[in-house]
Amino acid sequence: MLLAFVVIYLLATILIGYWASRRVSTTEDFLVAGKQLPMFVTAAALFATWFGSETLMGASSKFIEKGAIGVVEDPLGAALCFFMVGLFYARPLYKLNILTINDFFKIRFGRKAELISAILMVPSYFGWIAAQLVALALLLHTLTGLPTAAGVWLAMAVVLFYTYIGGMWAVSITDFVQTLIIIVGLFFLMSRLWTAVGGWKAIEQHTPPGFFSIVPKLSWEGITHYVAAWITLGLGSIPSQDLFQRIVSSKSARAAVNASFLSGMMYLSVGTMPLVIGLCGAILYPDIMKGDTQLALPTMVMHHADLWLQILFMGALLSAILSTTSGATLAPAAVLGENILKPLFKGTALSDRQLLQLMRFSVVTVAVLSAIMANISASIYELAAMASAFTLVSLFAPLTAGLYWKKASSFGAIASMISGMVVWLFCIWMETEIPPLIYATPVSIAFMIIGSLVRVPSKYAGYFS
Repeated sequence: MLLAFVVIYLLATILIGYWASRRVSTTEDFLVAGKQLPMFVTAAALFATWFGSETLMGASSKFIEKGAIGVVEDPLGAALCFFMVGLFYARPLYKLNILTINDFFKIRFGRKAELISAILMVPSYFGWIAAQLVALALLLHTLTGLPTAAGVWLAMAVVLFYTYIGGMWAVSITDFVQTLIIIVGLFFLMSRLWTAVGGWKAIEQHTPPGFFSIVPKLSWEGITHYVAAWITLGLGSIPSQDLFQRIVSSKSARAAVNASFLSGMMYLSVGTMPLVIGLCGAILYPDIMKGDTQLALPTMVMHHADLWLQILFMGALLSAILSTTSGATLAPAAVLGENILKPLFKGTALSDRQLLQLMRFSVVTVAVLSAIMANISASIYELAAMASAFTLVSLFAPLTAGLYWKKASSFGAIASMISGMVVWLFCIWMETEIPPLIYATPVSIAFMIIGSLVRVPSKYAGYFS
């Protein structure tokens, strides 16, 4: 019965994507839904940006092991990002009437900055997409015994189909439906387990003192890890294409701003549900944390819940994974097509139909490469971690300076991108105890400022435009 539901759900998702695809007739429709999305649909799409396997299957296990301090990055850092976007970034970016975040770098800093930012951004998504594919493959393996490798390709095929034909329209409509399923499924499961465990007093008795505190240890290592947890998603995801794409798909700048705030509140409220579910499950069934923690929640539901709760949970889990995967696939495909491949046709005027075909080709390329990466590594956490800091150490400083500092220059932007990435990669290679982004982010900011204040001789200025 449960397997039949999963099959029906996947087919229904494909059908919704096919229905949404009828609205796609131009490249703008494909990439930003024709800038026609209502505020609530945009908010649901924003909420679905990161509410995937890492939130449901990763954050809950971290919460059980480390308490509230272990989930500062997600969901707290993610909520911070949405509030920051609503306050400072949604309105000015929306008014530019562009298709990708890298178009901003072209307008503000020139073609070379656009190309470098695109080259840095596209690979950052492969690990994140692969993590979602692995999560869905593991789920299919649990239900059917399907080999993980085959599950990855099946998951990729489902997401690829409706993303390929429907673009942002399909992503947004399915995100809206899937968000409703996530909220309903998690709410009923949380209510059931909360009652079974005996409520708040029982939970307090089974948790150590300070379990719910988010205050870090007063040591250099403790504070730096704490800051890194807040800013990885909180600041680092602000210049991401998937977030930008959803914002500019809104029907107005005001809708984009309000959707950002609403999605932040949704992330704070709905994002706590899997944490409570995981904690209650660990108290009631302590054996669930002895195996693969990536499968702790699905295993608990499969073995200790009624069929209707299993269906609700699987609906929520499938929704979270599919919505995150589709948006994460479309984002780098848009950058690949618009900012890397399209300029290669210089001198050739591409029709809108040809450009749309180029975007769809990019979607296929991103999906296939991500599936290959998923079959190389099967750890959700490791795959997701590969994508976590790319944009923070390279693109956050140039984006913010470009929007709010008149003296920000092309030389400063390029220096910021390259220096931040080089320092970050060097720290990873050195395996520093302090998170690499703690070193790389200040370097990126410093080079943005210093590089913009340094006057580039006119004979070299063309290299940075």
